[in-house]
Amino acid sequence: MSSDAQPPRGRETAMRLEDTLRQPAGGRWMTWLLGRQTFWVSFAAVLAFVLLSFGSDVFATQQNLFNVTRNFAFVAIIGLGMTAVIITGGIDLSVGAVLALSGMVIGMSMNVGAPFWAAVPLALGAALLVGAFNGVMIAYVGVPSFVVTLAMLSIARSLAMVLSNNRMVYEFGPDQAQLLTLGGGFVNVELPYFDAVRVPNPVVFLVVMALLTGFALRWTRWGRHIFAIGGNEQAANLTGVPVRRAKVSVYMFCSLCAGIAGILEVGWLGTITTGLGQGMELTVIAAAVIGGANLTGGVGTAFGAVVGAALIEVIRNSLTLLGISTFWQGTFVGSFIIVAALFDRLRTRTSSD
Repeated sequence: MSSDAQPPRGRETAMRLEDTLRQPAGGRWMTWLLGRQTFWVSFAAVLAFVLLSFGSDVFATQQNLFNVTRNFAFVAIIGLGMTAVIITGGIDLSVGAVLALSGMVIGMSMNVGAPFWAAVPLALGAALLVGAFNGVMIAYVGVPSFVVTLAMLSIARSLAMVLSNNRMVYEFGPDQAQLLTLGGGFVNVELPYFDAVRVPNPVVFLVVMALLTGFALRWTRWGRHIFAIGGNEQAANLTGVPVRRAKVSVYMFCSLCAGIAGILEVGWLGTITTGLGQGMELTVIAAAVIGGANLTGGVGTAFGAVVGAALIEVIRNSLTLLGISTFWQGTFVGSFIIVAALFDRLRTRTSSD
């Protein structure tokens, strides 16, 4: 058969490929950029920032921006771990309770006289144990992630109540100043032609963790393995990917992120209660999904988790400054999740066509 006699579908595909190759490099780059959900989320966050800067005399002040960046950092830090879990096709509903548990461990440890350098590993160790339990139950026992982490949400918060006898803790022993400085302190950043900018310590932690997470997801074997699991777990298992160990690692990483956020948040607030982080799991999942993570697995980025958390915090802050009831926050966040899901659905359908 001659080349001119190829089937219409094959000819159409060949022409489409030829047109793509002829397209200028800049055009391909622009098409790729406009097809990225993180681009549109970043655009929405920047647009909201600009509009609020003109619409409110308070939003663009250094103090308000300091508060906004500090508040979103806690969600974004946990969002990094949640993104890794979602990439594998799982979910972790226990992160808010793990945040409270790790905060209560460091708070109670220092309250009874433990030094800061010893209390931090105890808090992170408690978070890692929770993550390991979740991972083992999911990967080795075969219990669905929704069931395991929903149960752990209740267990971890109950343990936090037992540790403190359900009371507020605000005295952290002789090393209290170190804890408060860690979570509530800031770094002065000198900028040319501008006044020094105060960067909250949680944001510094977020930047470092986001860079490390992004590198791990993009350039390490661990990252390739979890993307393979989320794309097709059976195929990943057949190609030699250690699926069970990788799954345990992502739940431990997610709990570790929640533990770090818990320590920082206690240092910022200067107190710890068993209600800390309640409902936070929904905000974290929303940040990851809005940032481009696909709940069916195989898709997600560290940068997406950060910009998703930033957009949510800008919305929350704007409602307060504009005098709108914060009860509307859930409506806006839920709407963004639906839009993100529709965008991903449209992109998948377009690519399949």
